[in-house]
Amino acid sequence: MNKIPFKLSLLSLLMAFLSISIACQKADGDSTTPIDTTGNNVNPSSSEMLTLYKKIYGATDVYLEGNFVVVKTKDFPDHKSPYFKGTAWESTKYEAYTGSNPQFAINPNRISEKNLTFRFPVNPQEASSKSATPLGSIGISLNGVVFFNQYAGPNQPLTNEINSFDQHNGHPAPGNEYHYHVEPMYLTGKVGKEALLGFLLDGFPVYGPQENGKTVSNADLDSYHGHKHATTEFPKGIYHYHFTNEAPYLNGSGFFGTPGTVSR
Repeated sequence: MNKIPFKLSLLSLLMAFLSISIACQKADGDSTTPIDTTGNNVNPSSSEMLTLYKKIYGATDVYLEGNFVVVKTKDFPDHKSPYFKGTAWESTKYEAYTGSNPQFAINPNRISEKNLTFRFPVNPQEASSKSATPLGSIGISLNGVVFFNQYAGPNQPLTNEINSFDQHNGHPAPGNEYHYHVEPMYLTGKVGKEALLGFLLDGFPVYGPQENGKTVSNADLDSYHGHKHATTEFPKGIYHYHFTNEAPYLNGSGFFGTPGTVSR
């Protein structure tokens, strides 16, 4: 006659234990949306992605076109630079070099306005066949300035070219296309070293050189210079790139996803 209450008592204790365990797990996970583990990204809707791309405050236009987000830019920095010397903007935009590199030497190119049109996949996914990043524009930063990869020329490291980077870590290429190969110091000073800084052509976002209060190293990233987890803008998780303070700085073996296009 006493067996039923005893069984009920054990059942009650077990249910109480499970309730406490679930509550603890929920409390531990309250700040993070579950991350997709299927290998695919759980991207926001097209309209939400458009809103994220509109964080590119230096763009002249941002809109949806089919399966792409179109971003137009004049590739014109919103900060001063020694590379405005001798240009139409010298009186308002020129600033002598104020950086810390004693070997700084200005190159012969100067900043000018461009008309670039980027088409980014609105739903970026890992490419089944990866492609190398080309020389020239491989993405865009929040202020509309373009990103270049880790090379000064075909398979040529940035070793010497770094000495021509201005105080904001940018410089113009032949043809006067201003760009960043490495951490854009003006932007990380403006929005923070953990913040979203832009997008590469494959549609995956680029973040600063810090994460969760720590400096990101190459060892934290894969061969494409990125990894996947939740971010502020993508709480369900997304693959993303980071700037680091050593080569390849922004991008490694190539695009993780399938790149869109950039036209001039």
